[in-house]
Amino acid sequence: MIIDSDQDGLPAVAGRDCRMPEPGAVEAEFTEGDGILVQRRWVEAAVAVRFERLKPVAAFPVVPGRRWGPGWWWSATTSGHVMHGSQAMCMQLMLLDRDPQVVGLSARPVRLIWRAPGHGRVLTWVPQVFARYADGRALLADCPAGTEPDGDRAARAAAVLGAACAAVGFTYRRLPAPDAVVAANVRWLAGYRHPRYRDAGGVEQAVLRAFAAPRPLMAGAAAAGEVLTTLPVTYHALWSGRLTADLTRPLGEHTLVRPQDPQDAAAGNEREWHGR
Repeated sequence: MIIDSDQDGLPAVAGRDCRMPEPGAVEAEFTEGDGILVQRRWVEAAVAVRFERLKPVAAFPVVPGRRWGPGWWWSATTSGHVMHGSQAMCMQLMLLDRDPQVVGLSARPVRLIWRAPGHGRVLTWVPQVFARYADGRALLADCPAGTEPDGDRAARAAAVLGAACAAVGFTYRRLPAPDAVVAANVRWLAGYRHPRYRDAGGVEQAVLRAFAAPRPLMAGAAAAGEVLTTLPVTYHALWSGRLTADLTRPLGEHTLVRPQDPQDAAAGNEREWHGR
């Protein structure tokens, strides 16, 4: 019998067994384009399957009484919708979507299956997010809603997935929630992520010239033209990384905006990757 953990973790018995399955013994189950479930060895599927193109292998549950249910995130990275099952997951999709190194995103594209050493029970876990990076790296991730320490089931799954991912050059992470101010700022900028804002009104170059040297947000937008036209373009540039600002402080008219230094961007992406 397959025990599907969905989003709530593995059976409690998993937490009592500290032995790890060999990565070669882990299986991957995913849905092909025709809707048929396929199961292959994980080490083979990780190399051959473009998980960023797959539909969810399992639906997100609808929990009665919960204020937040499954929804869709329109991704600027993929120009398509990615499903999410919680506010925490939606926030992580925003952060990944904003990362210029991310070239592919999908939700719950694969179920990992293994037998627990010792008692041989079949266990499974469905990571919530898959991200593909421009340099070929890949991330499987879960998005816990709280800051509490992982329970035995989630911790056991994290250990198994971490080893399985490392064996094929992937990374597995349980992504921490961002600071509330950062989350609010990214959520605001995400409203301007669509490409239509990049050069709305034909003022893109004027905006970039206005912020060629660091200056306050509103002052630069006014210098570039009519602020009702230039502000959306400025926000899009802040979303896409062509302009940058300190998002750990509330975004406002006095926020210092500057052009993105390519070296700083590369260093920031590397810090973000290792931080995850």
